[in-house]
Amino acid sequence: MLVRHSKLVPHPLSHLFLCTTRVFRIIANAQIKIFTQSFIYLSLISFNLACYFHFLFFFHVVLLSYLSQRILAMSVAPVESIPALSSDVFYDIFRRLDGATLASAACTCATLCSISKEESLWENVCSSMWPSTNREDVKSLISSIGGFRKFYADCFPIVVNKEVVEYQPNNYHEYPDNWTEAEYYGDMNESENICPSDFVSKIDIRFKGKPVCSKVLWGIPNANSYDGWFYNCPFRIDFLTYADRDDNNDGSVHLSVSDGLPRVTSMERERKDGKLWRELCEGLQLSWIIVNKKMKQAANLASWSPLGGQRHWPTDRDFVIRFGSVLPAKDILPCPVVECILIMKFRVVHTEEEGVQTSLKLTELSMQLEDMEGAHVNGRNSLHILKDALSSRRSKNYGEVLESCHMYSKVQNELKEEKMRNESRLDRLCILSGIAAFMTFWYCVL
Repeated sequence: MLVRHSKLVPHPLSHLFLCTTRVFRIIANAQIKIFTQSFIYLSLISFNLACYFHFLFFFHVVLLSYLSQRILAMSVAPVESIPALSSDVFYDIFRRLDGATLASAACTCATLCSISKEESLWENVCSSMWPSTNREDVKSLISSIGGFRKFYADCFPIVVNKEVVEYQPNNYHEYPDNWTEAEYYGDMNESENICPSDFVSKIDIRFKGKPVCSKVLWGIPNANSYDGWFYNCPFRIDFLTYADRDDNNDGSVHLSVSDGLPRVTSMERERKDGKLWRELCEGLQLSWIIVNKKMKQAANLASWSPLGGQRHWPTDRDFVIRFGSVLPAKDILPCPVVECILIMKFRVVHTEEEGVQTSLKLTELSMQLEDMEGAHVNGRNSLHILKDALSSRRSKNYGEVLESCHMYSKVQNELKEEKMRNESRLDRLCILSGIAAFMTFWYCVL
């Protein structure tokens, strides 16, 4: 019996599965090929970029080396090409510089040094820094004492004194009781060598970098004769009372909102936030230059920026700002140094609540000298101290000036505290002595 084999017919789903498998295999092969090619391309690109960056780095190294060699060659090369340029070009450049930059440029080479010695350049520097030097009489004075270049070198640094030592009470507790009248007031013959009329004061006030006031005082007020009270009385110069007045103003100095003052709605508000006080302390600058015509020397006795002050004193509308410096007094007074105190007092004239802009008026600008115990120095000794200050040490470092002033205040406070302790001990001793005497008296009576 023949068995007939039937032909197997594949299932439709099996055909679909085979087709799908082939498609996935083709896609996988293609992805592997694409991934391989991409990896090769990325590797080539990374290699090229690395080579490119290495080339740039090498190029920059070579370029910097070449430029440094050129700069070094130019720096050591003789400066023979500078005279080829017109001196008018350098003069036009130099007249736009400030004093410190002009002095630095003078140190570069002999050619620039000779150009920087031009007197008109330093006259321009001094007039921009101290507007009071624009007066013709002041220009003649500066020319007679050595010129504007010497004047700037003397007055731009501030007087600083490092002789303020740590507090040593044994050095000062006997002052001035053990001094005779002749030792304290000085010799009249020595004072004859110092003429008060030889001193000239130049004051320049700035607020936020803008000139506010410039005045000149010739001589020292109330010191015309040696028989006057000036030599034996406390030394004081009230600048607003005796300074020369310009023809175009009445001598008064005002500050307003247009000068940079903040608007003050009321004094009560100012007492709480103190905005006006902060602006004054941060914006005010003072230069008080003393010139001696006979010695042909000058010095700036102000500290430029305020050293301290007191707000709302003696009234709510008054602001007292203190400038100054420490001056040598060795061989003149028992203490080695004294303090030159420059007082500037402003009064609030108007506030915003009055319907006008905030404005201040300068009511006091004075100079006085005080010793370590806070006693005012008399006129005769003050002349000697001012004379020695003209040849004392100076510094352009404002931090050094502040350190000297703070050290002086520290020593002065310690001296006052020691004096108060001594007086307290003396008071207790007197009280105990009185009680003992009282008890002894009644014991003898009874």
